[in-house]
Amino acid sequence: MQTLSAAIDILESINDRIGKAVAWLNVLLVVNVFTVVVMRYVFSLGWVWMQELYVWTHATIFLAGAGYTLLHNGHVRIDLIYGIARPRYKAAVDLVGTLCLGLPLVGVILDRSWPMIHRSWLSLEKSAEIGGLPGLFLLKSMIAAFCCIFGLQLLAMLLRALRTLVTGEAAAEQIDMGAEVAREALQ
Repeated sequence: MQTLSAAIDILESINDRIGKAVAWLNVLLVVNVFTVVVMRYVFSLGWVWMQELYVWTHATIFLAGAGYTLLHNGHVRIDLIYGIARPRYKAAVDLVGTLCLGLPLVGVILDRSWPMIHRSWLSLEKSAEIGGLPGLFLLKSMIAAFCCIFGLQLLAMLLRALRTLVTGEAAAEQIDMGAEVAREALQ
């Protein structure tokens, strides 16, 4: 059980660190959007690369931050039953959901996007817009990065569910997080 717990901790710490690093891109995003708006409406100036930069930054935040959001139970779900259920029930739902929905979906996304990513790298694809950003192949690579990052968190979720099913106990942070969400919903 200690090995399983260590693996879970490693996988979750990877996503936690990635999420905290990606969170700083929000500062860049806000500064960029503010600059674009001021330049356009105050000085009547604009550059395509600046507009693309905030779109690309936004996409990167969502793709790279998805695993962090899953780690901290931030994705939308309907908690009518799950929110008040016992740890073993939650673990069973997480196990089935991860095996039947999460991991297969990540596999399909990676499989379907890989040829596009590969072609983009072969041609070192850049923006189709005149004055746009070079390196569109890097943005497209974020799809594969999403699959890896989100897949790691799904694996951690799967291992956590297995540990809970075997031991019958949920980790303290899982219980607290569920209680916190329930308290917020009641307020």
